[in-house]
Formats: sequence, C-alpha cells, structure tokens
Amino acid sequence: MVSDERGMTGEFSAIAADRGRLGRTSAAQRVAELLCEHITEGRLAPGTRLSEEALGEALAVSRNTLREAFRLLVDQRLLVHELNRGVFVRVLRPEDVADIFTLRLALELVGVRSAPHAAPQRMAAVRVALANAEAAEERGDWVAVGTADLRFHQAIAALAGSERIDDCMERLLAELRLAFGAVSDAQALHEPFLRWNQALAGLLESGARDDVEVELTRYLDDARRVIVNAMTETTG
Repeated sequence: MVSDERGMTGEFSAIAADRGRLGRTSAAQRVAELLCEHITEGRLAPGTRLSEEALGEALAVSRNTLREAFRLLVDQRLLVHELNRGVFVRVLRPEDVADIFTLRLALELVGVRSAPHAAPQRMAAVRVALANAEAAEERGDWVAVGTADLRFHQAIAALAGSERIDDCMERLLAELRLAFGAVSDAQALHEPFLRWNQALAGLLESGARDDVEVELTRYLDDARRVIVNAMTETTG
C-alpha cells in the first residue's frame, strides 16, 4: 500500500507533540553515559550515594535530567534507588557476579573462535589494551590496570566482528567494574590476572585457539571465584 504523504502530519501528530522531549532525553542519555564511564573507570565505587544537588551543580543540568539519567542506569542495573535514602551505585551480590561471568564467558569464547578471521584492527585492539595494562602496572596504578583488563577482554569478544556482541560487552563493563569493587586490594586482584592476560595474548597470536579456550575458561572461573569469595568474607 502506498502512503499518502499529505496524511503524514495527522498520522504523526502525537509523536510531533513530544518532540520537545528529545533534547531532555538526549541530555539525560549523555549524563547516563558519563556516569557509566565513571563507574567503568572505577571512579564511582559500589555503594556511593549520588547527590542530585551536587551532581546537578557539577554537570550544570536540571534535577529532571539527572533523575531521567538515574532511571536509565537503574534499568542497566548500575544504580539502585532506595526509598527515603536516595540513589546509590549498585553493590552486586554473588549471584549477580555468577550471572555476569556466565554471559561474559559465552561472548568471549565467540571472539576466540573468530580470531583466525578477525579484522587486523580488532586484534590490534587486544594488543593495545594489554600494553595499557602493562604501562599502568609500571606506574603502580592498579585501578587503571583493572580498566585495561576490562578493555582487553572487551577486545577479545570484539574479535567476533559482531555489533551486537560489542554492544553487550560495552554494557557489561560497568557491571564488571562493580564486581571488582568487592576486592579491597586492587593489586592483589589484578596482578595475577595481568600475567594471565599476557599468556592469553601470546596464545592468541600463535593461533592456539583450543588452548586459548581452555585458559580463558579457567581464567574467568578463577576470577569469579576470587570475587565471590571476597563478597562472602565481607558479608560473613
């Protein structure tokens, strides 16, 4: 059926009436992305209370924009709203960590299996992330090592060349950083896994796909166990 362009105004009048919301939604999305980045980079720790007044002043945005940004991040499981207390960066539970690592393993294994056919720039991103981790280690910046670790594994999943996998991993990164927050000693958490990342990168470069799959599975299982044990010790 051919549409009559003369009827478009009437057909979409309800949508047109909402066009004023676009600016606010866009601003809220930008604020949400900024807060998500700060969580991913480890600058907003689990349990941090997000003050509307302080953040509104810092970002020069309205409370309505902030509240919409908070809502978006609550939907992404990064924030929680507690009645009469405010909005907080989420503190994960052991079952959250187990769920996140189950999905993470599935996505990264697809990347490993796609590595022989991956675009050169995607393999280059693996090397860059590892180099960033090593540089951060030399500076003694273990929070930055953790960020580079996240980017390294994001790059492994990206070897699949799938936009949907890339999007899913991007959303997972901030949750993974919240999981890191369960371990108080960042160096104790990240140093052994940096060594493991170096080994994984070497196996990827050599084309030993089966060995990478085995080591990656062991790596993620061990990381999950370390984080869950730390959570159990804290709550116990």
